[in-house]
Amino acid sequence: MYYPDELVEEIRSRNDIVDVIGSYVHLQKKGSNHFGLCPFHNEKSGSFSVSAPKQMYHCFGCGASGNVITFIMKYENFTFPEAIKLLADRVSIKLPELEYSAEARKKDELKNSLLEVNKEAAKFYYYQLRDESGKIGLDYFKGRGLSDETIKNFGLGFARVGKNSMYSYLKNKGFSDDVLAKSGLFNIDEKRGALDKFWNRVIFPIMDVNHRVIGFGGRVMGDGKPKYLNSQDTPVFDKGRNLYGLNFARSSRKKQLIICEGYMDVIALHQAGFNQAVASLGTALTSGHASLLRRYTDEVLLTYDSDEAGISAALRAIPILKGVGLSAKVIDMRPFKDPDEFIKNLGAEEFQKRIENAENSFYYEIRMLERDYDLNDPESKTKFFNEVANKILRFEDELERDNYIESICNKYSINQESLKKLVGKQAMKNEGIKVYDRPKSGISSEKKDPNEGGRKTQRLLLSWICEDQNVYNMVKNYIDVSDFTEEIYRKAAELLFEQINNGELNEAKIIGCFTNEEEQTEVASLFNTPREETDEAEKSRSLKQLVIRLKQVSFDKKASETSDDADALMKMFENKKKLEELNKVSFEFKEV
Repeated sequence: MYYPDELVEEIRSRNDIVDVIGSYVHLQKKGSNHFGLCPFHNEKSGSFSVSAPKQMYHCFGCGASGNVITFIMKYENFTFPEAIKLLADRVSIKLPELEYSAEARKKDELKNSLLEVNKEAAKFYYYQLRDESGKIGLDYFKGRGLSDETIKNFGLGFARVGKNSMYSYLKNKGFSDDVLAKSGLFNIDEKRGALDKFWNRVIFPIMDVNHRVIGFGGRVMGDGKPKYLNSQDTPVFDKGRNLYGLNFARSSRKKQLIICEGYMDVIALHQAGFNQAVASLGTALTSGHASLLRRYTDEVLLTYDSDEAGISAALRAIPILKGVGLSAKVIDMRPFKDPDEFIKNLGAEEFQKRIENAENSFYYEIRMLERDYDLNDPESKTKFFNEVANKILRFEDELERDNYIESICNKYSINQESLKKLVGKQAMKNEGIKVYDRPKSGISSEKKDPNEGGRKTQRLLLSWICEDQNVYNMVKNYIDVSDFTEEIYRKAAELLFEQINNGELNEAKIIGCFTNEEEQTEVASLFNTPREETDEAEKSRSLKQLVIRLKQVSFDKKASETSDDADALMKMFENKKKLEELNKVSFEFKEV
């Protein structure tokens, strides 16, 4: 959804950054700024600064910076439109409504109705747990060691014995049979009508990342079958694209997420302080789950059961996680089956140690693979290393492959060159990657990005202008917006120069003109990059060199894009003269 720049700026300016961030982070006023512990990395001393005059934040530890919109996007893991909506709601600004087709409006209305159904159903189950008829369910949760606070936080409930108590409740709330039939809460029988799908079960409401109830899981009380029952897929619930507990885990501020097998594992870990735990919903981990996880972390820890089924699930999950670029490790649950049992017997401190010693997923795969071969038998050992070579081929980066080859050779005491040749042989057999030997000269054959120097020059000059507007006054006769060849810096320069010329520098407004989180972070860094030069002569030399490099990059870019006609050649000649004249210019910094 596109929002006009004027509306975005109004929403940003109406949300004071100190008030907003102060609702997430404890801030203390020191001078003109407020300081607190950075929510984006672990630290003991507060290096997270929030500036009311600039309406910006900056962490001197990890470098995170931005305005109030950037903060909400990063903290809540929201998209730009989601962050705008949250901030607009906070200050009662009504956003423009989307224009729907009749079909799209109908789908949207159904989704909203189903969310309302689920919300009411969750309330019904929640109160049933506290009713006399729900005592068996409450006793179950208490017997599993859950506190009242945990039961409340996860909205746990109970579905009592009865054919249609939920159906009657929702009908009295005014929901139509058509909506109820599509909710997944009922089995529709032509003769007996709508029958409650969940009964005599403790209930686990399933929420999306915005804390909306989208489905339910239920565990039967007694020996009924199936032991666990989950909502079917509906227009608001796709079990292959949602994870239990992610609504809490996405804001955990931990560097990794933990994947469990079941609801109780997630709840037990959260209660023990590991609020980064999630679980798939009665299905094996899918690429949809992996893509969802990728939004919130770079590293995943697997805590699947230590039995054969759990091992198989972990081995299936690892390549799926790797496929979306996630780093994966495996937590050793032994001698216990799952995290719930582990926590009850050894406690949170020992589980933290297991997290810190989690096994690299590749080493885990090799260790599990080793069980299928007799390494004392030469033929079996050869087959084993052929399988190892196939797994090494999954690493596309040559350096990473070489590191794992070296590690495997050290572990199993085999010749490194032999394994490297085997990997190459398997690559050719599988028509996979081509393994290249590195140049023996020791000179790296990796090509450097030829544009990085130009980007750095543009970034440094803009940072200097942001820090000291007098720099702009010194260089404005020699540079213009078109000299910034990178789109993000060209746009930032245009906004910055316009504000300086109007005498109203508003850093937060400039950041708000970028909707991509990476771009916002990059632009915000321009306002928080202190310069190291202290000597006035050194500052003058550095500024002159930056301007000359900027013009050279600009001229080169323009020259590559022009044709060979007379006007183009004349323009190139004029540019060359300008560059020669610039070498004679002196920028003078006055000592304060």
